[in-house]
Amino acid sequence: MLEKQSKKKMKSLGGISSSNGRQSTSEENEEDEISRMAISSLQAREEEIQRKKMEVKERVELQLGRAEEESRRLAQILEELDVLGDPLRKEVAMVRKKIDTANRELKPLGQSCQKKEKEYKEAIEAFNEKNKEKAQLVASLMEMLAESERLRMKKLEELNKNIESMH
Repeated sequence: MLEKQSKKKMKSLGGISSSNGRQSTSEENEEDEISRMAISSLQAREEEIQRKKMEVKERVELQLGRAEEESRRLAQILEELDVLGDPLRKEVAMVRKKIDTANRELKPLGQSCQKKEKEYKEAIEAFNEKNKEKAQLVASLMEMLAESERLRMKKLEELNKNIESMH
């Protein structure tokens, strides 16, 4: 708006000049005033631009500061996750290794156990067979002893009868 007013004033002043080609002092004062107003307007706009530029710059710097802080936080969280993950992986790997070792050790022990169980069953079977055989032999011995005793008693009775018959 100020520009339009200053242009109108310059046009009207441009048409009026003194006879010797010089403008009058009131016209010069008016032109100076218009120039000052234009310069003042430009300075005000420039200051406004500078102020807005500074505001934008401050907001950008603030956002950059926040982004850097969040980046640091994320990096710290990532480090903590790595620290948490590593011991667990190492412990899991160690436990798996121990399980594998135990499995390797168990296999021959299991085979040995099965072999010994088989031997044990065979030994029990042999023991039970011998026990049966012994029981049969003991029963047979008892029968023989009983028969022997019966026969001896019979013989004694016969001898006793022979002795009594001799008397």
